[in-house]
Amino acid sequence: MKDQARKGKQISRRGMIPILGSTLLIPLLGFGNTNNDETTVSKDEEYKTLLRADGTTVKVRTSILKKSKVVKENVSNKSLLKWLGKKL
Repeated sequence: MKDQARKGKQISRRGMIPILGSTLLIPLLGFGNTNNDETTVSKDEEYKTLLRADGTTVKVRTSILKKSKVVKENVSNKSLLKWLGKKL
Protein backbone atom coordinates (compact mmCIF):
# COMPACT_ATOMS: atom_id res chain seq x y z
CA MET A 1 0.00 0.00 0.00
CA LYS A 2 2.83 2.43 0.86
CA ASP A 3 4.63 1.58 -2.40
CA GLN A 4 1.60 2.58 -4.46
CA ALA A 5 1.26 5.88 -2.59
CA ARG A 6 4.97 6.64 -3.03
CA LYS A 7 4.95 6.16 -6.81
CA GLY A 8 2.69 9.16 -7.30
CA LYS A 9 4.65 11.49 -4.95
CA GLN A 10 7.58 13.61 -6.02
CA ILE A 11 10.69 14.04 -3.92
CA SER A 12 10.22 16.88 -1.46
CA ARG A 13 12.77 19.58 -0.72
CA ARG A 14 13.51 17.97 2.61
CA GLY A 15 14.29 14.71 0.80
CA MET A 16 16.78 16.51 -1.48
CA ILE A 17 18.96 17.82 1.36
CA PRO A 18 20.73 14.50 2.10
CA ILE A 19 21.36 13.97 -1.61
CA LEU A 20 22.90 17.43 -2.01
CA GLY A 21 24.95 17.02 1.17
CA SER A 22 26.38 13.72 0.02
CA THR A 23 27.42 15.20 -3.33
CA LEU A 24 29.40 17.86 -1.49
CA LEU A 25 31.39 15.14 0.30
CA ILE A 26 32.61 13.52 -2.95
CA PRO A 27 35.68 15.81 -3.33
CA LEU A 28 36.65 15.14 0.29
CA LEU A 29 36.55 11.39 -0.25
CA GLY A 30 38.82 11.58 -3.30
CA PHE A 31 36.46 10.30 -5.97
CA GLY A 32 37.03 13.43 -8.04
CA ASN A 33 40.78 12.88 -8.45
CA THR A 34 41.89 11.82 -11.89
CA ASN A 35 45.38 11.03 -13.13
CA ASN A 36 46.20 12.85 -16.33
CA ASP A 37 49.13 11.55 -18.36
CA GLU A 38 50.37 15.09 -18.95
CA THR A 39 50.51 16.06 -15.31
CA THR A 40 52.13 12.91 -13.95
CA VAL A 41 55.90 12.90 -13.77
CA SER A 42 57.52 9.99 -15.52
CA LYS A 43 60.61 8.53 -13.92
CA ASP A 44 62.30 7.61 -17.21
CA GLU A 45 62.38 11.15 -18.65
CA GLU A 46 65.44 13.33 -18.19
CA TYR A 47 65.22 16.98 -17.19
CA LYS A 48 67.63 19.90 -17.56
CA THR A 49 67.68 22.95 -15.33
CA LEU A 50 67.59 26.22 -17.27
CA LEU A 51 67.77 29.87 -16.25
CA ARG A 52 65.00 32.36 -17.03
CA ALA A 53 65.39 36.12 -17.54
CA ASP A 54 64.14 36.93 -14.04
CA GLY A 55 66.84 34.72 -12.52
CA THR A 56 64.69 31.76 -11.54
CA THR A 57 65.42 28.21 -12.60
CA VAL A 58 63.09 25.97 -14.57
CA LYS A 59 63.13 22.20 -15.11
CA VAL A 60 62.58 21.34 -18.79
CA ARG A 61 62.33 17.93 -20.45
CA THR A 62 65.23 17.18 -22.79
CA SER A 63 62.83 15.99 -25.50
CA ILE A 64 61.34 19.50 -25.66
CA LEU A 65 64.82 21.01 -25.80
CA LYS A 66 65.67 18.85 -28.81
CA LYS A 67 62.56 20.10 -30.63
CA SER A 68 63.19 23.76 -29.77
CA LYS A 69 64.82 26.41 -31.96
CA VAL A 70 68.18 27.85 -30.83
CA VAL A 71 68.13 31.65 -30.94
CA LYS A 72 71.79 32.32 -30.18
CA GLU A 73 74.62 29.91 -29.47
CA ASN A 74 77.78 30.52 -27.41
CA VAL A 75 76.47 33.48 -25.42
CA SER A 76 79.19 35.48 -23.68
CA ASN A 77 79.08 36.18 -19.97
CA LYS A 78 78.55 39.93 -20.51
CA SER A 79 75.59 39.41 -22.81
CA LEU A 80 74.08 36.87 -20.42
CA LEU A 81 74.35 39.32 -17.51
CA LYS A 82 72.87 42.06 -19.72
CA TRP A 83 69.96 39.74 -20.58
CA LEU A 84 69.46 39.02 -16.88
CA GLY A 85 69.60 42.74 -16.08
CA LYS A 86 72.59 42.38 -13.77
CA LYS A 87 75.55 44.74 -13.56
CA LEU A 88 79.16 43.59 -13.56
